[in-house]
Amino acid sequence: MSSRDPAPTVSADEGVPAAAGEPSSAAPVEPAPVDVPAPPEPHRSRAAARTWALPVGVGVLVAALFTLYSLAQWRAYVVKSWDLGIFTQLAQRYAALEAPVVHIKGPEYNLLGDHFHPLLVLLGPVYAAFPDAFTLLVVQNVLFGVAAAVVTWAAVPLLGRVVGALVGVAFGLSWGLQHAVDAQFHEIAFAVPLLAISLAAALRERWRTAAVAAALLVLVKEDLGLTTAVLGVVLAWRARRPALLWLTAWGVGGFLVATRVVLPLLNPDGEWAYGSRLDLVAALSDPVGLYDPAKGYTLWLLVVVTGAIALRSPFVLVAGPTLAWRFLSEESGYWAPTWHYSAVLLPVAYLAMLDGIDRARRGRVRWLRRYSRYAPVVGLTASLMLLPQLPLWQLTNPGLHFAGLRAQAARDAMAVVPDGAVVETDVGLMSYLVGRTDVYYLGNDNPVPEYLLIDRQGGGVPQEWGDVLQVAQILHPGVPFEVLHARDGYEVARPLED
Repeated sequence: MSSRDPAPTVSADEGVPAAAGEPSSAAPVEPAPVDVPAPPEPHRSRAAARTWALPVGVGVLVAALFTLYSLAQWRAYVVKSWDLGIFTQLAQRYAALEAPVVHIKGPEYNLLGDHFHPLLVLLGPVYAAFPDAFTLLVVQNVLFGVAAAVVTWAAVPLLGRVVGALVGVAFGLSWGLQHAVDAQFHEIAFAVPLLAISLAAALRERWRTAAVAAALLVLVKEDLGLTTAVLGVVLAWRARRPALLWLTAWGVGGFLVATRVVLPLLNPDGEWAYGSRLDLVAALSDPVGLYDPAKGYTLWLLVVVTGAIALRSPFVLVAGPTLAWRFLSEESGYWAPTWHYSAVLLPVAYLAMLDGIDRARRGRVRWLRRYSRYAPVVGLTASLMLLPQLPLWQLTNPGLHFAGLRAQAARDAMAVVPDGAVVETDVGLMSYLVGRTDVYYLGNDNPVPEYLLIDRQGGGVPQEWGDVLQVAQILHPGVPFEVLHARDGYEVARPLED
């Protein structure tokens, strides 16, 4: 018998005598079909659970550590800026199915005229369930945890479980994400996991997932349309699918519609408010002047945490638009690695590192193939050495960094303001009031509030303005106010009744 011949089969009727009256030479009766169970296959859900168990664990760890940090900030009444109050008021409006009119930004100010971030409508249902500014901090921390899980998922098949998990943790606790958590909530929280998903899917050649995630970036912030445009080129080249260049058209179109139509239409001044901060002609006219140590340090951090092998990957091009608008701007606050501006760069850097390792291993350059074995260790070592300089390190001495010496005074001041009141305030307690009152920022031209609350020590009110009554006269000349509370720098007043 040939090895290719089928194995002999036994009829189901074999050995059964023919019925009476049937000739023995009759053709054999076709056997009735017999259900033979198929060999057991691995259960897909169990396989998926095993695949994602480690990445999810890394994501939960990152989200938990960041939430612990946010909680320490919150309880110590540490507020970095007015942005948390602004986005909380936006979430409040979306939860009520209203337009995102944010009084903190300005009276009747539609926040879609400040930045183009329609994807933030997703905050509405979450805020409706948990109506508090702290909710937004948790949302951001969870989104960063999701990104860390995705990076781990991409790293483990390439580097192994231990090193892959360490790379995921290093990304999750990287300098860009830590500074973003320290600066509290911003819209780019949604861009971080989307970038991670898009580039990780590209590594696995899951082009549809990569394209959808890249396309959603246009809805996070107007400048990310240009990031999507670059992603379209990178994905089309990587997949050898020119059709993916639709992403480039989508990104450029989204950027132009946002900056030329939507933002000027909804902005009170009829313009893209941040367009004037980028003078490309002036910047390029003095190339030497483009250099600044803060810019160099930001670039150095991106290189060192990836062991420099990220430069081997075309994924690094995706960071180009963000670096360009930051470094070409005259706003020096954009140049340094602090605040939230670098958060979108870190998923690009780490996925480029993974891609660079993979490309180096399959490349022809011998020394680069050898170095690809050690590049993760170089990046992990650099990440470890940076930790004491980063915000999360403050948790090692919370008594020093989160003492909350004026916490009781803050609570007493807020207790004077009833729920639902119209209150004008500075940055100090804005985020704590916004969930239960209608908050206006005292730097704008506002109507006369029902209550005026200032923090003379940390709220940002100029010292020369004086106490709360003097501030009231500066803001609302001719309207008499009376002091209701004054303790440890927190002062509350209200207009006198006629």
